[in-house]
Amino acid sequence: MMVRTRIFEFCHKEYRNLSELAQAMEISVSQVYRVREGKRFINQKFIVGAVMAFPNHKLDDLFYLDPEMPTVAKDGRRCHYSAARAPDKAAANETQIAEVSVGTARG
Repeated sequence: MMVRTRIFEFCHKEYRNLSELAQAMEISVSQVYRVREGKRFINQKFIVGAVMAFPNHKLDDLFYLDPEMPTVAKDGRRCHYSAARAPDKAAANETQIAEVSVGTARG
């Protein structure tokens, strides 16, 4: 499971741009941008910042769990696959480990 955010769906009502949003969240603009683009995972600092930036929203309004599991492609880039494609957790882990090993062997 992955934590996803909805803050980008309604941030334009309260903030003019990502810089204002990042300032309200007390994190860097690059971190906000990378989360929005899916290049960075949501961490504790991002969650705390979102709660500070959107005090009138509940945590459930800001974040949700996605059944997709993160993995790494053979060329080293991060990609995702659905939990429905992985029959069990062990198989999912084996797939992730195999793909990471192949990706790092090339790099």
